[in-house]
Amino acid sequence: MIRLLLAGLFALTLSVPARALDIQQVTSEGGIKAWLVEAHDIPFTALRISFKGGASLDAPNKRGEINLMTATLEEGAGDMSAQDFAAAEEGLAANFGFDVGDDTLTISARMLSENRDQAVDLLRQALINPRFDQSAVDRVRGQVQAIIASNAQDPNALASKTFAHEAFGDHPYGSSINGTADSVAALTREDMFDAKARVMAKDRMVVSAVGDITAAQLGLMLDHLLGDLPATGADMPAPAKLALAGGTTVVDFDTPQSVVVFGQAGIGMDDPDFFAAFVLNQILGAGGFSSRLMDEVREKRGLTYGIYTYLVDQDLAKTWQGGFSSANDKTAEAIKVVKDQWAKAATGDITDKELTDAKTYLTGAYPLRFDGNGQIAGILAGMQLSDMPADYINTRNAKIDAVTKDDVARVAKRLLKADDLRFVVVGKPTGLE
Repeated sequence: MIRLLLAGLFALTLSVPARALDIQQVTSEGGIKAWLVEAHDIPFTALRISFKGGASLDAPNKRGEINLMTATLEEGAGDMSAQDFAAAEEGLAANFGFDVGDDTLTISARMLSENRDQAVDLLRQALINPRFDQSAVDRVRGQVQAIIASNAQDPNALASKTFAHEAFGDHPYGSSINGTADSVAALTREDMFDAKARVMAKDRMVVSAVGDITAAQLGLMLDHLLGDLPATGADMPAPAKLALAGGTTVVDFDTPQSVVVFGQAGIGMDDPDFFAAFVLNQILGAGGFSSRLMDEVREKRGLTYGIYTYLVDQDLAKTWQGGFSSANDKTAEAIKVVKDQWAKAATGDITDKELTDAKTYLTGAYPLRFDGNGQIAGILAGMQLSDMPADYINTRNAKIDAVTKDDVARVAKRLLKADDLRFVVVGKPTGLE
């Protein structure tokens, strides 16, 4: 019954326009900082804890250790086995999530107010006293190995993997956070404790909370939940040097349809021209059927079912990427059209309608992201990770509305380089070398 109640509460959590959010900046007595949005109409709280560095903090020659550690965190803690921990979480109608990417390790929690203290106690065991039992490590290792084997036969995964390696080489960005079959096989139980200490430290932590909790209550919770984490972790990785050069890489793979990933150097959110680039990307490839690439590659020529572009603002590198799939005998033509449209966009010539439509979509879609406590907690954590001010939510759409045709033209001429595009093709395309 309590699980059904929680499901209903998840559906009824805070859903408000972005402008209505009142973000409090909280500091606990122990010095832990967090952003908080109070919402006391529903007895439920969402918590997000993020650690900068993520899987890029893998120890040398131990690729995949932080990913394996993250997946094993809730497989038993304190005096509880994996089964005991799962049963306790279920009994409290709590929901914990553990995830890691290139830049961030994230823990999410959703808790009812009536048993929040018990849920926090349980989560604390996973964060402070994980068991990393050998049986659990071996079981999760098997799951990771299965993913690695599956990805080796997946053209989409192969394309992403090859592009990343060509872009970043030996930097952690250049390889999968899963590691390789050999690197994961060599990981030990002791490596799990080392991996946790490397990344889960207070000097790279951001926290956000949304829901039925006050600033005073949150401060006490943070000290209890996180106060015993180590003060510092491993040194943060060096910036990634983008090694992409214009051209095409073909990975032979027996499939009737080629998968294509392409990209060049990009731009970060800390750049004054970011919002102009954001609008330009919407016009070029992110706008679905209203984008130029979709119109030229799919609608006019039927070379693909879909094509997209996106700005990738990683902590240590910035790229402008895209992708599509096409029949092997049409892939070469599709690549040529992409390059031609990239070069055309680089002139900066856009129409008033393109500009208006792009800005209308980007500003209108933004409030839809704020559709629940968990989503809002994630947005607040992301803002902190990107060093954004707390009022970014209120100023973001104004920054988009302020973008002019001249801004887009300037940024297009500055950034878009058709000859620098690198295409990675996985399949059996004809007419490509």
